[in-house]
Amino acid sequence: MAGKDSSRPGGKAVDLDSEQRLHRYLAMLESGDLNQRWRAADALGEMGDRRALQPLIRALSDEYVDVRWKAARALGIIDEREPVLPLIRSLEDDSPWVREGAAWALGKIGDPRGVEPLIQLLADAKHRVRRTAAWALGRIGNPRAREPLVRLLGDPDRGVRLAAREALDEIGTEREIPSI
Repeated sequence: MAGKDSSRPGGKAVDLDSEQRLHRYLAMLESGDLNQRWRAADALGEMGDRRALQPLIRALSDEYVDVRWKAARALGIIDEREPVLPLIRSLEDDSPWVREGAAWALGKIGDPRGVEPLIQLLADAKHRVRRTAAWALGRIGNPRAREPLVRLLGDPDRGVRLAAREALDEIGTEREIPSI
């Protein structure tokens, strides 16, 4: 069977191609080339291998927005709780793309530690960040987010209002939600 090695402890077969890709992408993530780093972050997320968690967490501090954004999203795809605190710190990034990526990842992971920081993000200047924060709060489903989401129903951006409404539908409410 080409590309497989069943000599690992426990008799588990390992896809050598997948192992080689993982190591190549991890090396690319450390590259001096911006394009290689963001492509590596993207590919590592798609692979979903938890061995990429620490390198992706380090990439949240990359000097380039593209790499930080892709790393945040990749961490959400891998869907482990380990990067929650670094992702919460990324909610304060100067770049709205990074804040949005971190909010999306926190919503995918669903850890309740993200609730309060995501509630704070509902006041972000960028509508796409507010929209993603509302979506993430709906995914997490914590009742603490109800009132802040109800207040978001008056947001000037229709997409934000819709995201808040959908999040409230996910969480459930104890009162009638006004139509938007």
